[in-house]
Amino acid sequence: MAKSSSKPAPGRDCPLCPRLVAFRNEARASYPDWHNAPVPSFGDSSARLLIVGLAPGLRGANRTGRPFTGDWAGDLLYETLIEQGFAKGTYDERPDDGLKLIDCRITNAVRCVPPQNKPTPAEINTCRTFLVSSFGEMKNLRAIVALGRIAHESVVRALGSKLSAMPFAHGAVHEAGEFRLYDSYHCSRYNTNTGVLTPKMFKDVFKQVKKGLTA
Repeated sequence: MAKSSSKPAPGRDCPLCPRLVAFRNEARASYPDWHNAPVPSFGDSSARLLIVGLAPGLRGANRTGRPFTGDWAGDLLYETLIEQGFAKGTYDERPDDGLKLIDCRITNAVRCVPPQNKPTPAEINTCRTFLVSSFGEMKNLRAIVALGRIAHESVVRALGSKLSAMPFAHGAVHEAGEFRLYDSYHCSRYNTNTGVLTPKMFKDVFKQVKKGLTA
């Protein structure tokens, strides 16, 4: 596994990525009641499953402060997690909706919202130190679901593996030492609207994860 940071998560005013800092400051000026800070992981660090997304959405997690909360991607993700027993309660697009994760944690490859939802390679590399720390925190971690190619590649690099040994493909399963990495297309509105990802395709990935953890 790649070298870990001494910090498991970035601070509220993390200065590491100048472009993201500038965008964050603009959002704070325009929307002072929003979270507008690095979004922390959601779920207990004792979980066996970690889901890794790309980055917070401007009006989703950047607004609410909880991964995948307040945008379309969260609708499909949390519906799926509830169906498969990885969450309980009701998802109501609010961090205080009472939704609880079960044996599951959610984080992002990049913790701050990027302009146009597109982090640069340098920003992804810089933030990976916190992803590595997340792995280290999770002593029971066994399964990782990467949502999209960028998240997949950051996970593979964080694990100290080669991309050529673990090519991204929806539904692919990779053995990475003590971990098993599952790939899915990102559950974004664009992917679901264009048919790149159907709800069934997405839910099948988590059925496979559940089967692997109960085997």
